[in-house]
Amino acid sequence: MRDLAQLPKAHLHLHLEGAMRPATFRELLDEDGQQPDARGGFTSFEDFTSLYRAAARLVREGPRQNLLRLVREVVEDAAADGAVWVEPHLNPLTYVDDPKAALDLLDLVIDEGRGTAARLGIGFGVLMFARRNGDPAQAVETARLAALRAGGGVVAFGLAGDEAHHPPGPFAEAFAIAREAGLISAPHAGELAGPASVRSALDVLGARRIAHGVRAVEDPALLARLAADGVVLDVCPTSNVALGVVGSLSVHPLPLLLRAGVRCTLNADDPLLFGTGLLDEYESARTTLGLSDAQLAGTARVSVEASGAPRAMVKNALVRIDDWLGTSSEQQHAGDREDGTHTLYG
Repeated sequence: MRDLAQLPKAHLHLHLEGAMRPATFRELLDEDGQQPDARGGFTSFEDFTSLYRAAARLVREGPRQNLLRLVREVVEDAAADGAVWVEPHLNPLTYVDDPKAALDLLDLVIDEGRGTAARLGIGFGVLMFARRNGDPAQAVETARLAALRAGGGVVAFGLAGDEAHHPPGPFAEAFAIAREAGLISAPHAGELAGPASVRSALDVLGARRIAHGVRAVEDPALLARLAADGVVLDVCPTSNVALGVVGSLSVHPLPLLLRAGVRCTLNADDPLLFGTGLLDEYESARTTLGLSDAQLAGTARVSVEASGAPRAMVKNALVRIDDWLGTSSEQQHAGDREDGTHTLYG
């Protein structure tokens, strides 16, 4: 059986604060004089966001060394899972209100991430995001900040939060700024709300990648559109189960999405909260969802191609993916189609 840790892949749907190591979380809580939350699950999205905020506060209100440690450890964990590129989600304006100070903080994160990644032989970029429950004017400010580092460490722009209560319309201006700067449009959609949420992300925000998007499976016409337009879904199976989006991992729609020709990536979302990393998601996709090695390689290929990684890094990773599978690129692309995986640009 091929070792999935050796399969080159990119990690694209990963929230920085939610990727804190459990041991680091406990250590920072102890330093802060708090006790860890012992709950073993979530009964609502509000439960999830409450625990996420607890982790985020330790980084945002603590010394800057906490943030830099978090960045280092996130990159190290990605490399250990076989990632050649990691793209954590971050909004520096949630740390400081002043745009200049936020830009300085962003530069610290980029420098730390790139330095650690270079030491480990992988790549690093930032997906900056706005929040749906925030002021659209701040989203515009966030997009302008992201645009200042487009090509210099920031590679994509997203939108996070409860999509069921906050439609994307007010954020169209922010995404137009980001797209004009050359950033990948990668909002959350199709998680807490259904196909209409995904369609709005496409029509209003110009999405080329969608964080989650799994509820598109409820609409065959939308699936056909996603497949035809090459839109990528950054899927997080364990997260979907934990938050009640799907009933169990065994019935997760990822195989159906692949069979419909939709381009998907595998991701961990918030490893601290859901207890799985990138490699765990690949292992589960193999053992529980029954994805073949050709499908897993195709998913890894899509993750690299859809990332903000430099083209030379992408090209090298694609060769290594083919080597992992033991086929030529041409043979592998044919195998993907036979197994229901539709390769990006293929």
